[in-house]
Amino acid sequence: MFVESFEVSAPGVVYGEECIDAEYLYESSEVEIVGTKVVTMPRVQKWALRTRNRVPKVGVMLVGWGGNNGATVTGAVIANREGITWRTKNGVVHPNYYGSVLMSSTVCVGSYRGEDVFTPMHKVLPMLHPNDLVIGGWDINNANLAEAMHRAKVLDYDLQRQLDPLMSKMRPLPSVYYPQFIAANQEERANNVLPGSDKQVHLEQLRSDIRNFKANNELDTVIVLWTANTERYADLITGVNDTAENLLKAIQASADEIAPSTLFAVASILEGCPYINGSPQNTFVPGCIELAEQHNVFIGGDDFKSGQTKLKSVLADFLVQAGLKPTGIVSYNHLGNNDGKNLSAPEQFRSKEISKSSVVDDVVESNRILYQPGEHPDHVIVIKYVPTVGDSKRAMDEYTSEIFMGGTNTMVIHNTCEDSLLASPLIIDLVMLCELSTRITYKTGAMRDYDSFHPVLSILSYMLKAPLVPPGTPVVNALSKQRQCIENLLRACVGMAPDNNLRLEHKLNPRSADAARKLKV
Repeated sequence: MFVESFEVSAPGVVYGEECIDAEYLYESSEVEIVGTKVVTMPRVQKWALRTRNRVPKVGVMLVGWGGNNGATVTGAVIANREGITWRTKNGVVHPNYYGSVLMSSTVCVGSYRGEDVFTPMHKVLPMLHPNDLVIGGWDINNANLAEAMHRAKVLDYDLQRQLDPLMSKMRPLPSVYYPQFIAANQEERANNVLPGSDKQVHLEQLRSDIRNFKANNELDTVIVLWTANTERYADLITGVNDTAENLLKAIQASADEIAPSTLFAVASILEGCPYINGSPQNTFVPGCIELAEQHNVFIGGDDFKSGQTKLKSVLADFLVQAGLKPTGIVSYNHLGNNDGKNLSAPEQFRSKEISKSSVVDDVVESNRILYQPGEHPDHVIVIKYVPTVGDSKRAMDEYTSEIFMGGTNTMVIHNTCEDSLLASPLIIDLVMLCELSTRITYKTGAMRDYDSFHPVLSILSYMLKAPLVPPGTPVVNALSKQRQCIENLLRACVGMAPDNNLRLEHKLNPRSADAARKLKV
């Protein structure tokens, strides 16, 4: 059964004019070692969760607005907002938000006469609709968004034709360009850059751009999201980017190891705007994370998880949870868009290799039956630039596993990933979930006042290859667990228990079922 909306009727859940208040009992388990015995102790803690109802007017500023992702997500939002249909050889196509977990997936909210009842995930709480987004941003190339869309060759021609007049007046702001951080082959595109090399001046310009965008569009909230080229890793240097104070001083001194993505992050944080890193570089150096904590501004990253890695986070978890032992994972892909061109440089490829490699770490660490300490599957990643395939990335994976009694199982997968059509819905989800998080506060323990979540927004992990988490927090890469975390947080905010699929009500013995169903007061 499918319903468009619902409300929870329960003690402690109040749907008010300004907010939804919910009392939630958070159940967890802690482990202690008593002598030689390992003891697990269930814990129950009462939380009060408050979600403001009013969805603000939101703008997103994309760094790399004129790239394939930026042009595609902009065109898609306009097509959905305006209800534009287009013709292909297969017939008329209607716009949609397929690929967005918030817009196009459902959650179970209970059962009705034995039948599960589902509702859209974005209807559990009041959420931003992507049609209402105001989009802007920066790019090192001066092409307007219509030209960028043509260059990307992602959207169908008939749709491009109709979007032309709506996107041709959109032009990216000049961006930061430090050639040492991206591949040399990007220099020919760099005709729309901030002049000079004074990084403090650049920082102030970015802050001014954010303020102007917010004021000119009468926005309540601005979210800044990096969807530009992969940078090389920045060196972590004591006195430069190790603390917030040192990072700000290093920007004033125009230190070499201040990357463009970190400069954008600092500008966003200082303007009180959440910042999301959609590429694999180490934007969030320790000083940047500390700055976000000081200003209590949300940050999230790293690297969009759209195709091959998303599948890997499912398969690796499936194999290990099935008691099989992956011993080798070889991932090869080639692509022909500008992302592939930039990744053909060794330093930029290394950033991507790191983010792709980490996706199986926590799964391996969870099973000491299969893996001894320090043991890890052979994990090889290859990326090649092949212009002829354009945005239609080819991904080939081979999973070799040790199975029962010394046997071997091999799985080979070919995956054609329409790169930007898979990444663009992630941008939408990241913005929607980030905005929602700014309206959720909690109170628990001895807290007297409500507070926001930790500035490092780990709830975004489902959309990202190398999830950024608060210091000392375990990283979860398994896709099912990441989605479960999003769903269960939404449920908690309306006072609903986690959907754990235990379904004890369907396991009653017929001889005692009638008595079991009578609630004991």
